[in-house]
Amino acid sequence: MDALILGSSTGGLSLFISGRSSWRSKDLKAVHFPNSSIRVQVPTYKSYNLVGNFYTKRIQHRARGILETSTVFQKSNTKFLVNATSGHPLESEPKAYPNTPWNSAKNALDAFYRFSRPHTVIGTALSIISVSLLAVEKLSDISPLFFIGVLEAVVAALFMNIYIVGLNQLSDVEIDKVNKPYLPLASGEYSTLTGIMIVTSFSITSFWLGWVVGSWPLFWALFVSFVLGTAYSINLPLLRWKRFALVAAMCILAVRAVIVQLAFYLHIQTHVFSRPAVISKPLIFATAFMSFFSVVIALFKDIPDIEGDKIFGIKSYTVRLGQEKVFWTCISLLEMAYGVSILVGATSPYTWSKVITVLGHSVLASILWIRAKSIDLKSKAAITSCYMLIWKLFYAEYFLIPLIR
Repeated sequence: MDALILGSSTGGLSLFISGRSSWRSKDLKAVHFPNSSIRVQVPTYKSYNLVGNFYTKRIQHRARGILETSTVFQKSNTKFLVNATSGHPLESEPKAYPNTPWNSAKNALDAFYRFSRPHTVIGTALSIISVSLLAVEKLSDISPLFFIGVLEAVVAALFMNIYIVGLNQLSDVEIDKVNKPYLPLASGEYSTLTGIMIVTSFSITSFWLGWVVGSWPLFWALFVSFVLGTAYSINLPLLRWKRFALVAAMCILAVRAVIVQLAFYLHIQTHVFSRPAVISKPLIFATAFMSFFSVVIALFKDIPDIEGDKIFGIKSYTVRLGQEKVFWTCISLLEMAYGVSILVGATSPYTWSKVITVLGHSVLASILWIRAKSIDLKSKAAITSCYMLIWKLFYAEYFLIPLIR
């Protein structure tokens, strides 16, 4: 069978008949195909009229196939490039859906879901519920009054949480285009004005709820979180504390480890149950353990973001010390925290508490260590996956904290 050889020229794509290299130029004529730059040269003189007609038809048929294939490839390649630059996984190309009200609503919810940083929302909700349970002394404490008090705290705190993560995105649009291009502000789904309107309305509503409830521990928890969250992110003189690794870690520790544990416990203990403030063993354990966890989260969150932080001058510990050193520092801190937790659980006078807390922390420590040993630190996806595992361990700890006795 004769082969077709593709060649490039200034006139476009040219197809030549192989198997005969001695055709003279005067014996050839050019055949052009409409709507393309393909031309075919075939024999014209009389002794080759039959051959010329045969090859003209044959090449014309093949050329059409090549042209169609090329067009399809170009369209497919365009979709591939759009996906690649949008930050979405290439294997999950979004399908084209009709622009119906239902689909518009789903897209809007999806954008807000990503804007709210759901892993922080879940962590905030679980931590408040868990710490609130530390104030429960007897079964009758689990009452509608208790649930209303917890709900007030959770809703107000979640609104403030969305303000904090939203402000961070508003301040980091250019960095997020490198590190997290799927976020709504970085991807262009949200305008800056939309982001400002969301964070402003959520912060005002959060303070309004705290004021209406009338709980001073709750109000001060919201106020301190607002101040530290603003100072952490906003790009104003003497602020934007995230630029300084130690100060940034202290901000996260203050909110996640101290404010959440003490303020929301006091909200239930003093405002809901009207009891005197008592610092119990489980509360001390929760504050100490979450101090370790908050430091780890503060350090680990910068490991997958090293590229953008370098470009924009964020001097995180990862930028200064390297990914591997910070990664294993985080793992070591958490393993130490789990070791202390096992010892604390073993000293409990209650057998059920001793068994559950010792076994539970041993399992969590083993999961973390096995996963850490298998991580490829050259893969951003692998590091991000491990970071999300740490958040899941963070969630799991709040199921164990109320069982410490």
